[in-house]
Amino acid sequence: MKRLPLLFILFIALSAHDLFIKLDTYFLKPNQKAQLYLFNGTFETTENEISRDRMQHVQLVGPAGKQVPEEAQWTDRNKATYLSFKTGVAGTYVAGVSVKPGTIALSADEFNEYLKHDGVLDVLASREKQKQLTQPSRELYAKHVKAIFQVGDELSEHYKDVLGYPVEFVPQQNPYALHEGDELEVQLLENGKPLANHYVYAGFSEAAKHSHAHQEAEHHHDEVQQKTDKKGMVSIKLEHEGQWYLRCIRMVESKSDTLDYESNWATLTFEVR
Repeated sequence: MKRLPLLFILFIALSAHDLFIKLDTYFLKPNQKAQLYLFNGTFETTENEISRDRMQHVQLVGPAGKQVPEEAQWTDRNKATYLSFKTGVAGTYVAGVSVKPGTIALSADEFNEYLKHDGVLDVLASREKQKQLTQPSRELYAKHVKAIFQVGDELSEHYKDVLGYPVEFVPQQNPYALHEGDELEVQLLENGKPLANHYVYAGFSEAAKHSHAHQEAEHHHDEVQQKTDKKGMVSIKLEHEGQWYLRCIRMVESKSDTLDYESNWATLTFEVR
């Protein structure tokens, strides 16, 4: 078995960060003070905060309309970024955050391992086919994350609101009308249109508690891989109670002279009881 150098493993662990919106519980009461937080790392471990100047298109959408949080509502603690807010009337809500693009330059080995680690298998296969596995890469990346949470007992239709991100997941049923053992259909959109034949990964955590410990970044062991159909759909069997996520990375070759690839990352989180 080929062993990777320790510093190389640490590089992959620190660079391949998914971003998630999380809550300790996704079931809240009407007019309750609450917090959501951003995890940048894995679904269970965060490695760093998200600075305010990188956030854009932050919104909370529910039965009373859209709220745009003020900067003073955000705080950083233990490598996570927290948003304090107050819920409104009963219903199903969606929260969204988009993070401005950044760039990263990687050696050929680093980039190939990152593609394998994070499941960007179409790009990895393309590099192999075009004999580009020895070429380094410069990538422009951006992250767009959503969470669906339930306030009170009354369900509403906001779970399927499209927030207009470059890539986003849109459930086709209300997750809070479903239970363990049911199936949830989710559509993946790119610029508002179905994204077909694309890798999507889903996983869950039974524990509501979260960790800020520095650990090697690995996705949850229960993560499953699917590909979207021609309508951009995947069907996720909710086999366990707990907090669930979907994630994907949409990466394409760049037309810029200074970049090799451009990527948009998307995640969606919710809870099953």
